[in-house]
Amino acid sequence: RVHGVERYLYTSSACVYPEYRQLDANVTPLKEEDAYPAQPQDAYGWEKLITERLCMHYYEDYGLDTRIVRFHNIFGEYGTWEGGREKAPAALCRKIAEAKLSGRREVEIWGDGEQTRSFCHVDDCVEGIYRLMQSDYREPLNLGQDRMVTINELADIIAAAAGIEIVKVHVPGPQGVRGRNSDNTRLRQVLGWEPQISLEEGLARTYAWIEDQVRKKMAREREAELVGA
Repeated sequence: RVHGVERYLYTSSACVYPEYRQLDANVTPLKEEDAYPAQPQDAYGWEKLITERLCMHYYEDYGLDTRIVRFHNIFGEYGTWEGGREKAPAALCRKIAEAKLSGRREVEIWGDGEQTRSFCHVDDCVEGIYRLMQSDYREPLNLGQDRMVTINELADIIAAAAGIEIVKVHVPGPQGVRGRNSDNTRLRQVLGWEPQISLEEGLARTYAWIEDQVRKKMAREREAELVGA
């Protein structure tokens, strides 16, 4: 505002939605108005929800033209795929690539794998952001796919892209909310559009890229071992 910025995009998150609406794997898709009464997931969710409110107040008080988009599990090539900060699609792509390239078939999955999510490819995300910025819509808007799958199903789709059969090994680990899915009714109304890339296509692209990264990493590690020997 001080420097005369006319339009501002705030990238929010589905984590603004209350945990009490996400206790069942067969969750009712989340509409934008479901964010209230508020009970976001952890401090991250509160940060996102509070900044959404700030954006709306800055428009009301100062005329700053704001857009607010709530991402639902964006994934794709060129993203983080190792180190502990990667999301479920990238982590499973890495694990399955490691299993394939090492000749193993066991893949660890946190929890029972029946927790549910929807996943949106980054290319659709970019298209959605562009369309939102060209619109005059200033309220929070979901941006994600509305096809819900379990994490076990997600692993099977990735394994099919890899061309192998896997053995799922369920281990203790963080699972987040039990179920989460996007209601895209308002997205279609506001933008006249919704994400077009299927989960299978998006995961096939992502897996191919991550397998290549894993192959290169394994080659470097073998080379380092040979030098060390």
